[in-house]
Amino acid sequence: MLTIDNLSVSYKGIRALRGVSIEVKKGEIFALIGPNGAGKSTLLNAASGIVPVAEGRIQLEGEVISGRPAHLIARAGLIQVPEGRRMIGPLTVMENLLLGRQAVGARGRNPKDLEQVHDLFPLLAERRDQLAGLLSGGQQQMLAIGRALMGRPRILLLDEPSLGLAPVIIREVFDALIRLNKEGLTILLVEQNARMALEAATRAAVIEQGRIVHQGPASELANDPVVADHYFGRAAKVA
Repeated sequence: MLTIDNLSVSYKGIRALRGVSIEVKKGEIFALIGPNGAGKSTLLNAASGIVPVAEGRIQLEGEVISGRPAHLIARAGLIQVPEGRRMIGPLTVMENLLLGRQAVGARGRNPKDLEQVHDLFPLLAERRDQLAGLLSGGQQQMLAIGRALMGRPRILLLDEPSLGLAPVIIREVFDALIRLNKEGLTILLVEQNARMALEAATRAAVIEQGRIVHQGPASELANDPVVADHYFGRAAKVA
């Protein structure tokens, strides 16, 4: 589905990613976890066309997308929910959702897209006329995911969806992601909450200092003592 091969990215002469290779298979949740500053967000931004690639290649279903402008990558079906949600506060919930349709391009709009979003997050239907800037953090995260879904993604990239949210809201957001995945959506998840990420994912990778240092089935990584102790602490283990 999404193949990242020997990817390197530099910022002002500093190498942020060093020969990173991962493959996200169609229909799975792939989690990318690791310490702050390890390069997780950089990888998503490179795949999305937001930051340039120094070396390597990114393919979406066999088609090379590295080097394309970000809006064309989104139109190809790779859509990111950014860290911090980035709502347009002066616009209503509905107006923010409709903006997500700009990413559809040749894949075509479907009247049922909005129904899907409202079914997943009923609160967005209830608050359709409310200004997005007045929503709580959890409600804004739901809106950010809903806006991305309006672009009809072939693969959804999420950058720290649990950041700053209460535990009950985190659970609700992750339940929604698992449901979307069961309905066939492929997901690449960057997440600081290692426990939640590994519970949700099929496979996962650990990134440190711009390099992939562990990769495999999520259940194996969750119970690997090196991963649990060295990177995330025993609290990250999945029972």
